[in-house]
Amino acid sequence: MRALQCQALGKPSDLKLVEIPDLPSPQAGEIKVKVASAGLNFADTLMIAGQYQQKPELPFTPGLELAGTVLEIGSGETRIKVGDPVMAAVDHGGFAEQAIVRAADAMPIPSGMDPVVAGGFVIAYGTSYGALVWKARLQEGELLLVHGAAGGVGLTAVEIGKALGARVIATAGGADKCAVAREHGADWTIDYKAENVRDRVKAIAAALGREGADVVYDPVGGEIFDASLRCVAWGARLLVVGFAAGQVQKIPANILLVKNIDAQGFYWGSYRRHQPALIGDCFAGLARMHAGGRLKPHISHRFDLANFAQAFDILVTRKSTGKVVLTT
Repeated sequence: MRALQCQALGKPSDLKLVEIPDLPSPQAGEIKVKVASAGLNFADTLMIAGQYQQKPELPFTPGLELAGTVLEIGSGETRIKVGDPVMAAVDHGGFAEQAIVRAADAMPIPSGMDPVVAGGFVIAYGTSYGALVWKARLQEGELLLVHGAAGGVGLTAVEIGKALGARVIATAGGADKCAVAREHGADWTIDYKAENVRDRVKAIAAALGREGADVVYDPVGGEIFDASLRCVAWGARLLVVGFAAGQVQKIPANILLVKNIDAQGFYWGSYRRHQPALIGDCFAGLARMHAGGRLKPHISHRFDLANFAQAFDILVTRKSTGKVVLTT
């Protein structure tokens, strides 16, 4: 089978496309999946560079999410059957024609969803659902500010925020990306390349008779987080989801104190270990939203496994909107 291998830590372009034997049969509690597609994430680039929380032994196959068809089932698994279409999060191994998956991490692909689309669904939608529902406890009618709103996780936060009844302000870099955010439900968009985020958010909130944003969803970090601190309402919740800007911000505690702000970190993948029962609830909720037509997963680029370098280049240079996926 074909697989991408990280044989030495470095850049995504250093990966090697290799032929390796088919994977062994799954052990108890595992399934083997014929992979149809696997989504790219910024976390993949960190793992390839040796800068991620998890550091697999070399050589390894990266890829943190996938979708495909079940080939084999390990002993003790009764929920999933051979031939079932599934999507799953994995510790690594998604960028290959076959993958071993913990059965508990696999979920049915929602009815009517393209398996290629499903390969980029798990992490982005799981992250936004968990952050907004579990952490921020976003309420109907609240004002939600989403940064990086045309990107992989940001766009899902726009959709889920709207599905939960919030009013959504979306920031993105450029008119085209703002248009994508509006197409997926944003009530207002701010082009951070041409507009002052703080001033626009304050103006939008004032027109609604509000002090500022109630919840901020931030996968960008750096200066955009600093701007967020200055345009939130009393008692706001700020969700730290990532650092796509490449700068980890220092949070001034005095501002948190004065405005009773909660700054909350959110790493969805850790729930697979610490509270795995919530993962099933997460995807049951997402399946209901999808069935109701409230989620419209957006894949801007699809590449064959062999074109991985081009796929990663589009991701890291922010030329994509929504998700980029590799197909097998």
